[in-house]
Amino acid sequence: MEKRLFCMRTVGKVMCTVILAVHFSFLCSCSPVPENIQQSDFLPPIYPDYLDITIPKNIAPLNFLLRADDCEALHVTVGASDINSSYQHTVTLHTRGNEAVFNQKEWSALLEESAGDTLYVHINALVDGRWTEYKPFKWHVTKDQIDPYLTYRLIEPDYEIWNHLEIQQRCLENYDTKSLGHHEQLENRCMNCHTFGSQDPTLSMMYVRGPGGGAILNQNGTLHKLNIPGSVYFGFSPSGRYLVFSTNKIIPAFHSIPRKRLEVFDSQSDILVADLQDHRIFSSTLLSDSTKFETFPTFSPDGHYIYYCAADSVNLPQDIQHLHYSLVRIPFDEQTGQIGTTVDTLVKCNTMASQSTGQSVCHPRISPDGRLLLYTVADYGTFPIWHPEADLQMLNLETGTIDSLQAVNSQKSDTYHSWSSNSRWFVFASKRDDGLFGKPYFCYVDKTGRAHKPFCLPQRHPTYYDNTLKSFNAPELGRGSVWFDTDDVAEAMKQAAETFTYQKY
Repeated sequence: MEKRLFCMRTVGKVMCTVILAVHFSFLCSCSPVPENIQQSDFLPPIYPDYLDITIPKNIAPLNFLLRADDCEALHVTVGASDINSSYQHTVTLHTRGNEAVFNQKEWSALLEESAGDTLYVHINALVDGRWTEYKPFKWHVTKDQIDPYLTYRLIEPDYEIWNHLEIQQRCLENYDTKSLGHHEQLENRCMNCHTFGSQDPTLSMMYVRGPGGGAILNQNGTLHKLNIPGSVYFGFSPSGRYLVFSTNKIIPAFHSIPRKRLEVFDSQSDILVADLQDHRIFSSTLLSDSTKFETFPTFSPDGHYIYYCAADSVNLPQDIQHLHYSLVRIPFDEQTGQIGTTVDTLVKCNTMASQSTGQSVCHPRISPDGRLLLYTVADYGTFPIWHPEADLQMLNLETGTIDSLQAVNSQKSDTYHSWSSNSRWFVFASKRDDGLFGKPYFCYVDKTGRAHKPFCLPQRHPTYYDNTLKSFNAPELGRGSVWFDTDDVAEAMKQAAETFTYQKY
């Protein structure tokens, strides 16, 4: 009896294998084969825009759509330009419809073998019964890897302050995703961004608001609920002992100008420092000046400075267009926890100074190697996500020169950015597609400091961005996967918050 059962199982497995093989062969045989091909002088209309970009060797497959009506089939070849190349691996797709979806295993092998070289992408499309071969484009595969994990907030891009929020973690090497904070487990509370300390998955923080809320600190495998009131923007010192944060009274307001939707501004903001070891909070009169707005603090990678943005206070909201933030810094001694006594201005806005942008600076972030400082500029104010003119700029801290990043920016909002741990990549949120939905874009910065054309976060299904109603907000790169998920955060929310002693200055 056991022998008969074994034979039946074996036969069943063989039949399943045969059926799958026949099914695969049937699908392939049903896909039209390119013939009578017409050459085109135009690049293919693919979405997302993956034309002529630089990619890391550890990125997930760049699946895409061909934006052409009545596209019946695609024939896509990715490989070397000729047979004399140092690598010979090639990936070929032959499929019905307008979707190019690569096999994960074949893709990973291709990128590993071609790291440091250039891939050429050839597309033949059957449109209206005729085969067309588009002009090929390039993917330069760099050996400089990107940090493999990305966290971000999914939010509806409407006029509400928040609704049905979720914070997710995505593996960039494939499409694995998990939730770090979900509105269903957290009573539909407001959650701010999840920020790493030095891209370290064992040190990060997010803030859950509302009654009984608090800062959720991920530190060495444990979640702590902290009573740090009003924390909005924050950053860790290199050692992880100190947390610099801003307290902001945020006011949303509708525009009377039809072409503008929403304006968000601070009616008050100061910067403080939390000592996570001794549970104390302290500041300086220079960081909490009642005549100024101070916000967007971050530590330098060596811990010697706190960088932030500061603006002279104006009457709000009537004088919102005169609200301009400058990029400044103040010394900090991580050994003693002492704040310096002088403020240096690096980029002064709306003046005739040599280092003036004529705009308002937001979100300073310094590359881990300490060379480059990324920030956002907008015409005015402190919430560039609603400003279509918002662009990224990059200050070289060694030479003092400013790069306007023309290869990176678009005609829509480009803002909120973070660095990869090797200082070769940064991610930012861009609304370049439609001006409404933000998506993560990745940009390579080579050894000379030159930024290359960015590319959008790849998805398993290339129709994803056409169908989603969520905007990706506050993307952050991490060196590894965090250990916790939304259930752990929900349990941490039940804890009594650890209190801090406020020290007057």
